[in-house]
Amino acid sequence: MTGPTVVLVHGAFADASGYAGVITELRSSGHTVFAPANPLRSLTSDANTLKEFVAAIDGPVVLVGHSYGGAVITQASAALDNVVGLVYLAAFGLDVGESCQTVQEPFPGTLLGKNIAFTTYDAVGAPGGPDVYVAKDFHETFCADLDDTTSAVMEATQRFLSAAAYTETLTAAGWKTIPSWFLVSEHDNSIHPDAERFMAERMQATTHAIDGSHVAFIAKPKDVAEFIRLALA
Repeated sequence: MTGPTVVLVHGAFADASGYAGVITELRSSGHTVFAPANPLRSLTSDANTLKEFVAAIDGPVVLVGHSYGGAVITQASAALDNVVGLVYLAAFGLDVGESCQTVQEPFPGTLLGKNIAFTTYDAVGAPGGPDVYVAKDFHETFCADLDDTTSAVMEATQRFLSAAAYTETLTAAGWKTIPSWFLVSEHDNSIHPDAERFMAERMQATTHAIDGSHVAFIAKPKDVAEFIRLALA
């Protein structure tokens, strides 16, 4: 295997299996790839889990985060000496003191904001409060460029995010010292594309746009793998 190790971090309402196409593409060109589970319990604990995983890797690492996974790689990378690049796929590139909730407040609302619901029970393993999930119109909200069958499976298997993780503020931002790349999804109904462009510009990331939904990396794995290769180069 050649170049840095790639670690793919999934976001909310999904799991690491969504990276299957990207993993296949990157491995076909000789890259070592891991896609560990993201607990989705709190930003601090999720980042610490990732930090321990990445610290055990021998050699340079490029972290790739989708959606909430972007917040996790941002927090974790600040304490990792072996991370040489950060790649954001329609993701939260937060600054210190921001949360996934507050960074979006200046921008137009999304379908996700309208279609989420809260569990009637407290989120197990989280600091407090309920879990959040996509309660209706999952296809259009999350993965509009996938077929109905795939969307239905993703909806049935969605991983809930604790509300505590969504509202927790960042305490360290790795992108301040680590080179970053940002792929904006032009038809994202979960994070507004203008919010994505704002975060990308603020971190002075190498920025490209893709004609796709919030999960364009599933619909167009070859294009997204090619974008990740820019960081690996």
